[in-house]
Amino acid sequence: MTAKKSNSEKTSLLVKLFSIEGAGTALVFIILILLFMFTAPRAFTGYRIYMSFMASVPPALIIALGLTLVASAGEMDLSFPATVAFGSYIFSMLFQQYEFTWIALFAAVMVGTLMGFINGWIITKLGIPSMIASLAMMFLWGGLVTIISNGISIAIPTIQATFFHTIMVGRIGGYFPAQMIWALAISAFIWLLLNRHPFGENILFIGDSEKVAKVVGIPVARERIKLFTLMGALSALAGVFLTVETNVYFSSQGQGYLLTVIAAVFIGGTSIFGGSGKVVGTVFAALIVAIIEAGLVASGIQGFWTRFFIGVVFILSVVMNNAIEDPDKVPLIKSIRLRMKR
Repeated sequence: MTAKKSNSEKTSLLVKLFSIEGAGTALVFIILILLFMFTAPRAFTGYRIYMSFMASVPPALIIALGLTLVASAGEMDLSFPATVAFGSYIFSMLFQQYEFTWIALFAAVMVGTLMGFINGWIITKLGIPSMIASLAMMFLWGGLVTIISNGISIAIPTIQATFFHTIMVGRIGGYFPAQMIWALAISAFIWLLLNRHPFGENILFIGDSEKVAKVVGIPVARERIKLFTLMGALSALAGVFLTVETNVYFSSQGQGYLLTVIAAVFIGGTSIFGGSGKVVGTVFAALIVAIIEAGLVASGIQGFWTRFFIGVVFILSVVMNNAIEDPDKVPLIKSIRLRMKR
C-alpha cells in the first residue's frame, strides 16, 4: 500500500513539474544539448557556441513572441518577413544618410507598427482570413520595399563605432551578447501581457471562441487590429537588431525566418487552434531551432539534414505538449491509458 502511495506521489509530482509552462520544451532543449555534447564535445563543452546562439537567436525570438500572441488568438501572420526587411531598410537608410541611430530605430518601429495596423485593418474590416491576407501582404510589402530600395543592399559598417551598437548588440563582459538581454526583457513583457493583462485575456478568449468573446463584450475587431499592430512593431524591431548585428540591409532580409519562426511557436506549445499561448515554450523552442543546425554541423552531419531533424523535433514536441496538457488529445496515449485501466 505504501509503495503504491509512493508511486502515486511521484507521478503527481511529475505531472506538476511538466504542467509548468515550457517544461516539456525545456526538456527537449536539455536533451539536445546533452546529445550534442556527446556527438560534438569539442564544440558543445565550450562556451563560444552558446554565445553564438545568444547572438543569432534574438531577432527570430522577438518575431516568434509576437507570433505567439497572434496564434493564441487563432490567427496567423505570414507577412512578418517583409516587415523585418522594411524595418531594416528604414533603419539602414536613415543611418547611412543622416547617421541617425535612436531616431532611426523609432522610425523603423513606427513603420512596422503602421504596416501591422494596415494588416489588422484588412483582416478585420474586409473579412479576409488572416493567413490569406498576411500572405498577400507579404508579397505586397516585400515588393514595395524592393521597389523603394531599388533592390540594392545597404552596408553600414560604421555603426560598429557607435554607442547605439554597444547598447543594442555589444558583448557584455566581452562575451555575452546584449541583444539576448533585450530579447529576454521583451519575452518577460510579452508573458505579462498574455498572462497578466486584460489584452492577453481578450485574445485568449477570441482564440478559444470568437462567438463567446463577442457575447461577453470583448471588442474583437479592435483587439485583432491591436494584435497585428504589435506584431508589426516587433517584426520591425527584429529587423533593426538583425541589421545592427550584421551591419547590412538587403531586400530579402527576413525571408529565412518564415518557417523557423512558425516552427518555434508551435514547438513551444502554443495551440494551433488558438486559445492557448506558451511564451516560455517559445523562448526554448527558438533556442532548439537554432541549436539543431549548429549541432548537426558540429557533429559532422551534412547541413541538409537540418529541416528533417527540425521536423522530427516539431512532431515530438507537439505530441509531448499535447500529452502534458490533455493526454486524451493524443489517440495513441488515450488508447494505452484505457488498456491500462482494464
